[in-house]
Amino acid sequence: MFRFLRQQSVRWLVLLGASELLLLAASLGLAMYLRFAHLPEDLAEFSQSLPQRALVFAVVIQLGMAALGQYQTHLRTSWFGLLARQAVAFALGGTGLAIGYYLVPQAYVGRGVLGIALAIGFVAIMLFRLLFLRLVEIEALKRRVLILGAGQRAAQIHQRMRRRSDRRGFSLVGYLPRLGEPVRVPEAQVLHPQVPLHVLAQRAQVDEIVVGVDDRRGSLPMDELLECRQAGVAITDLTTFFERESGRLQLSLLDPSWLVFSGGFDATPLHRAAKRGFDLLAATVLLLAFWPLMLLVALAIRLESGPGQPVLYRQERVGERGRTFWLLKFRSMRTDAERDGVARWARKDDDRVTRVGRICRKLRFDELPQLWNVLKGEMSIVGPRPERPQFVADLATKIRYYSLRHCLKPGLAGWAQLSYPYGASQEDAEEKLKYDLFYVKNHNLLLDLLILIQTVEVVLFGRGAR
Repeated sequence: MFRFLRQQSVRWLVLLGASELLLLAASLGLAMYLRFAHLPEDLAEFSQSLPQRALVFAVVIQLGMAALGQYQTHLRTSWFGLLARQAVAFALGGTGLAIGYYLVPQAYVGRGVLGIALAIGFVAIMLFRLLFLRLVEIEALKRRVLILGAGQRAAQIHQRMRRRSDRRGFSLVGYLPRLGEPVRVPEAQVLHPQVPLHVLAQRAQVDEIVVGVDDRRGSLPMDELLECRQAGVAITDLTTFFERESGRLQLSLLDPSWLVFSGGFDATPLHRAAKRGFDLLAATVLLLAFWPLMLLVALAIRLESGPGQPVLYRQERVGERGRTFWLLKFRSMRTDAERDGVARWARKDDDRVTRVGRICRKLRFDELPQLWNVLKGEMSIVGPRPERPQFVADLATKIRYYSLRHCLKPGLAGWAQLSYPYGASQEDAEEKLKYDLFYVKNHNLLLDLLILIQTVEVVLFGRGAR
């Protein structure tokens, strides 16, 4: 269930989350002492339930931060962007706390204590993140990685993982070319040692060797790799390395044998039952929370389009194991959007979208009727987004392994939607497939919950909407 915790950057995030949980809890404790410093009776009464109240405060604020993407492994934004996200997260968390205090009055901490705690927590988290991000960038704390190979396969690390955020969990020692292999990486990063591999690994303090040679047949120094393995150096396949560090599967590196033997693809009856239980619970909670909004959306569509025009839109999509089903959405386009019967991708500023539909698509309100598809068992809360049969038939012939995304039920939210913007071409579909396959291979309830929470950020910032 916790396979993705093997990723070094994810381990840093676990440490970050645990530290900030303690900081937020301490913020409420400090706020209590500042507020009741001159009222010893109130201070004593409040202190009796301080641990429980502090934990609730910290968890709710942290959920708000997670919902705004503050715990993404590859978050790329400016310091102003980080502060803006943190401010929205605290506002979201504060609102959640206010609603919670209304529903459970016994947990109420008082407006003064809550306000002081939010202010202290905001400053404390901001300062701690400044320190933490500097700590993460210290080279001495990163895992030192040596790439065995310098050809076309190994060059993908240089091509696909150039940014500092992509290499946050490791430090690249260099590329070690094999005899007869054409060099496709910068010469400055190529190593030409005069010593055996295990001696080089010891001298360079290598923690992990990533095998990325173009042709393994008879070209791998197995005896030397075994020496390194016995010395405590991890040996990793290039495809596995990409999966772990980038949160996607590199299609150009995939082969059937790796997919068969690499692990993942958990489809045991217990796992499927747990996922179905999560879907039913989440769909029921979301329906109870959003039914007033759904009524307002339906009313707005009816007022704009007039009587006799449909509010809901049914569209055939491809589901689990290639079976088709009818997906429900609030209608966001004109009724004659595809009058010629030809399926088309939605374009940017598409003139087929209605005024109400533009708002709904921006905020993802048009997707809410799909909760009924989840309850019926045709969809899951989290999974690859369902595509139309016409697109699937075309893409399956052009993109290798495309059919693998149908191993699971399609989802209302997905890993690809968090990691990649809206796709409207074959190239976009291929890029999104990398993230879909990562999810299909590594999905579990914890990952589902994290994706569901972070989907709030997609809705609030309108990322990828058309």
